[in-house]
Amino acid sequence: MRSPFPGMDPFLEAPDLWPDVHTRLIVGISDVLAEKLSPRFVVAVEQRLIVAEDDSPAPIGAIVPDLAVVTPARPGVTAPLDANYTAPTLIEPLPEPEVRERFIEIRDARTRRVVTIIELLSPANKTPGTPSAVAFARKRSVVFESRTHWIEIDLLRGGERFEATAGKSDYCVLLKRGTDYRYEAWFIDLRDPLPTIVVPTTEDFGAVTLNLQQVFETAYARAHYADSVDYNRPIPPPPLPPADAAWVSEQVRRWMEARQQRDVERS
Repeated sequence: MRSPFPGMDPFLEAPDLWPDVHTRLIVGISDVLAEKLSPRFVVAVEQRLIVAEDDSPAPIGAIVPDLAVVTPARPGVTAPLDANYTAPTLIEPLPEPEVRERFIEIRDARTRRVVTIIELLSPANKTPGTPSAVAFARKRSVVFESRTHWIEIDLLRGGERFEATAGKSDYCVLLKRGTDYRYEAWFIDLRDPLPTIVVPTTEDFGAVTLNLQQVFETAYARAHYADSVDYNRPIPPPPLPPADAAWVSEQVRRWMEARQQRDVERS
């Protein structure tokens, strides 16, 4: 079955679901673009590793271990001669939390130059003060000053958004062409289908289109989210306005009735 919603499914924004959703969408986008751009360009899924510092805030919805693993003192430790000596407990620090973030690079197959970068935002990118958010903002700033095209896809309602698109919609896509100082944006609300956007490459090759709704529906079907997502639980934060919350409840109610009917027909 398809999602209960015409576009982005807000239930998939849950912290326990989003990493899987993110990976599937990144792979789906890269697969679609590779079909359109090969052999002139290479579409690669890249990964950056962010190691969080001890005092950095946790990403929205994330759970980070507090401290350490506690064990008794190792045998063989020689105690002082004082008979009142009490053996200490050894505390082993946990490794620093790691965040692995995937993104897409489109490279010229001949020169290997990166012509376009596509980022699908995660909660860590949108949590001010985290190493991930700092690194992401720095990368965006560097790319904006280059000839490389930048596409930023934000399918999360929570967290901080780029100033040019903040507060204008539930979701959005930002395009900054390397050949233009202006921004192009697609503003998407909860009730809207995801747009078909343009993905620019080199001047001589031009741009191709990317149907984000089709990518989302393919990922949803292949992951069998219709069978695994609990639509009875509350929608992940931030809270919806009353009118949108009522609309979501109605969408879910109709969807569940349709699923029950499907199950009856299959039995």
